Amino acid sequence: MRILVVEDEKDMNRIIVKALQSEGYIVDSCYDGESAYDYLCMAEYDGVILDIMLPKMDGFTVLKKVRNKGISTPILFLTAKSDVNDIVRGLDSGADDYVVKPFDFKELLARVRMITRKKADVHENVYTCGDLVVDCNLCSVTRAGKIIELSPKEYSVLLYLIRNQNIVVTREQIEENIWDLNRDGTSNLVDVYIRYLRKKIDEDFEFKMIQTIRGVGYILKGTE
Repeated sequence: MRILVVEDEKDMNRIIVKALQSEGYIVDSCYDGESAYDYLCMAEYDGVILDIMLPKMDGFTVLKKVRNKGISTPILFLTAKSDVNDIVRGLDSGADDYVVKPFDFKELLARVRMITRKKADVHENVYTCGDLVVDCNLCSVTRAGKIIELSPKEYSVLLYLIRNQNIVVTREQIEENIWDLNRDGTSNLVDVYIRYLRKKIDEDFEFKMIQTIRGVGYILKGTE
């Protein structure tokens, strides 16, 4: 599962990220409201830990904007404010839960598990891009009704692409999110798996869905 952490206190941000990674989550993080909104518009997350007091755009505004845009990602407010009115305002605005600082990390992790389970209960987990369908409930992939057999890692790469369909993603983004790596130097790992996917997804079809953006990365497109 992929979580976004939005906390402007950098030490706290790093601590939360490490705690989530130790539980097996893939984690992105940022330090202000405008970046948080951009992240949520560009990619799909299973949950968000969102501080209320943020630079550039406060948590209430971020929440309002993403809900108005139709983004239903579960959001957990993280705040130093214990005022009941702030808690009520957040929940009424569309937050799924809240934790008041200082908090116990066991409680935070339990609440993250709760909001991500909530999403799993209501989300169909079926992604469609053109005639390509990825059904996460069945771990199945079809194109134009044809069943496509993928290895677990091929499936993970394709799932990342279809969750970010029509958005250019870099090789580094794919590598960090699928293999959870962040290292210096170059690797052809992503290129190898893209080649595998192209053979299975595109080879028998006139329209090639997995396209290379030279010097940047890849994009999965449903139409020309």
